[in-house]
Amino acid sequence: MQLQEKLHLTYCTNIHPGQDWKSTFESIQKHVPGIKKEVSSNQAFGLGLRLSNKASEELEHGSNMSDFKNWLADNNLYVFTMNGFPYGNFHNERVKDMVHAPDWTTNDRLSYTKRLFRQLSELLPKGLNGGISTSPITYKYWHKSKEETEKAFEVGAKHMLQVAYQLFELENTTGKYMHLDIEPEPDGLLENSDEVLHFYSKYLVPLGIKFFENKLGLGALEAEALVKKYITVCYDICHFSLAFEEPVETFAKFEEQNIRVGKIQVSAALKIVFNGTNDELIWGELSQFNEPTYLHQVTEKIDGVVKTFSDLPLVLKNKGSHQELRAHYHVPIFLEKYGALFSTQDHILKTIEYIKSNPVSEHLEIETYTWDVLPTDLKQDLSVSIIREIEWLKSHL
Repeated sequence: MQLQEKLHLTYCTNIHPGQDWKSTFESIQKHVPGIKKEVSSNQAFGLGLRLSNKASEELEHGSNMSDFKNWLADNNLYVFTMNGFPYGNFHNERVKDMVHAPDWTTNDRLSYTKRLFRQLSELLPKGLNGGISTSPITYKYWHKSKEETEKAFEVGAKHMLQVAYQLFELENTTGKYMHLDIEPEPDGLLENSDEVLHFYSKYLVPLGIKFFENKLGLGALEAEALVKKYITVCYDICHFSLAFEEPVETFAKFEEQNIRVGKIQVSAALKIVFNGTNDELIWGELSQFNEPTYLHQVTEKIDGVVKTFSDLPLVLKNKGSHQELRAHYHVPIFLEKYGALFSTQDHILKTIEYIKSNPVSEHLEIETYTWDVLPTDLKQDLSVSIIREIEWLKSHL
């Protein structure tokens, strides 16, 4: 929904199971009209659409696209952002590090993303910009040597630049501006703002200058501007809180380098604060979040350096001495505290306060995809939970 002149709020439909187009569309039809009625009854409601590769392929079969567009129009809905990070199934089976597969070193990831942009160009209303969030190149532990890592950076950048060229062409033919939004996260090849800046300065920009010089005959400054126009950052609040970064400082770093924020994903991580008096209670409550579907990296900042544990079971097994841990577990954004545990909701509030006077992005997308794996007493009716999150966020904007 449109909250201000150029600010659109939605939630990501990756919360709804759906491996193929039929099941994806059925989930959207089941939940979205009722949610819209409660949170956006008097105006159009935007979707943060997530399509698996299979669902995206099947959307192009027969009348599926026209049927979907007609359904959107009939229900006063529109699509302005998509989640192109998970390629395969995202629910009801082990996902873990395979959420990155296939990664940006592969043609499969490139083809999937380019198809999503073709589809978004059909769905996106005129006058709006559109974005698709994507993997931070690859999962860093798949690349064992420095040479393998550098190769992943290089190939990933070259593939992303092909998408940038596609977006340049689509804007020229349709008049619609769209952007690829790279989403840093723990144990991705890009985890934090410094690594994003490094990727732009060492790979995207230099390779992009050569690429657009060959393709379009552009000079260095024009080519760099084009790279940064079409390849942007998805600022996932949960992920940057896990990097112990303050929103104001991170946005300032991006602005200084003319790096755009294509989308802000509104999400909260678990925060675990130890005080030496109830540690066993804390460990017990934290163990309720140990589940086998997703990776739940845990981070800790010691002497200014962020250390990452690759998954929650490692921390629960060792139960070392800690002052504060943060866990990559998307918890309801309206939840400031859960028993003896906390959330990083404060980072959401800081981000919201910042964008009120500094509109760094036009896209806000709530992304709590973990409802089906939360501890039992946090599980409620799915639509009711989504409505509660949207209303909580609206109340702070």
